[in-house]
This record gives sequence, C-alpha cells and structure tokens, in this order.
Amino acid sequence: MSVVGTLHQRGVFERRVRVLANTLALLVPERVTVLDVGCGDGSLDEALAALRPDLRIQGIDVLARPAARIPVTPYDGETIPFADKSFDVVQFVDVLHHTLDPHALLREARRVARRAIVLKDHGCDGILAGPTLRFMDWAGNAHHGVALPYNYWPARRWREAFDELDLFVEAWEGRLGLYPFPFSLVFERALHFATRLGLSRP
Repeated sequence: MSVVGTLHQRGVFERRVRVLANTLALLVPERVTVLDVGCGDGSLDEALAALRPDLRIQGIDVLARPAARIPVTPYDGETIPFADKSFDVVQFVDVLHHTLDPHALLREARRVARRAIVLKDHGCDGILAGPTLRFMDWAGNAHHGVALPYNYWPARRWREAFDELDLFVEAWEGRLGLYPFPFSLVFERALHFATRLGLSRP
C-alpha cells in the first residue's frame, strides 16, 4: 500500500489539489466562513486559502491528522458538531460517497450553513462507472485508512436529494480536468462534478 500511496501522491494528488483549489475558488462566495467536512490533512484548503485570502476556513474529519494545515475538529462522521447556521458555507470534497447515508450528512450541512453548500463528488453514470470509481477511491484512500463503502450516486439520485432538501443549483461544473490526457479518457468522462447549492431560491 505504501507503493500505491507514493504513486498516487506523485501522479494524482498534487494535480488534484491544484485543479480543485482553482475550481472551488470560483464556486465559494466572497468573504465567507467555510467549514470543510472531511478535510483530510487540509492541503486543499491551504491551496484554496492561498487563492482566496478573503476566506476563513476550518475543518472537521473522522480521522483528524496531527499535521493538518488548517484547524480541524474531530467528529463522528454523522453529526456536524456545530450549531445551526454556524458557517456561511459548508464544503464537501469527495466525502459523501464515503458515508453510508449521504442524504443525512447533506441535511446536516443544510442545518449548519447560512448561505450555501459547495460540493464536489462523483456521478455514477455510464459504462463501467462503478468499477472505475471504486479503483480511484481505493488507490487514493485505502493507504490512509479511510472508510470505503463505495456509495456512489447516479445523477438522478443527486437531483432527488437536492430537491428533497430544498437545495437549488447556483453553479455547476461537470468538466474539472483532474487528469491529463490520455488518463482523462478513463478517469474523467462524466465521473466528476462540482456545484454550489443555494439554500433559498431568489
């Protein structure tokens, strides 16, 4: 697993941080507080803060790492340990498919957020989407001890969840460019999306 972790770090992780930081910088509103749920070591948030110094970011994670690059509070993976409307924005980056009940954690985010939820995750649609996502998940997370329930939703289920929680899409990006050619032909496709979800309709 250490070999897999090293290869992933060199070949995928650094590019992923750079691309996602640029994507999030366009999605997160100006001058807001951000709670990153499942923040890992905070590398992505550090990169985002460098692009967006107007943001105040802190994280929560079930595996709070001692060398995290942002303030991190441990949590149980189900209940966000903050009061209603504690943060302007709640952020999830490739987190909800690691939970047994993504809908419940989205509901928690809606409770804690004042303005928006920013979400990056996967759409499980198309030929071999499930096996491809499982491989990417395993390669990127197994060596960290992250839970891997492989709970991927198709686009239809995401739309249903947004409607059920009265969330509406303010911005959507379906082509992130996380992988260089030719790897993008296998690992990009329509497997990734990022969105900003509003809490109340204009």
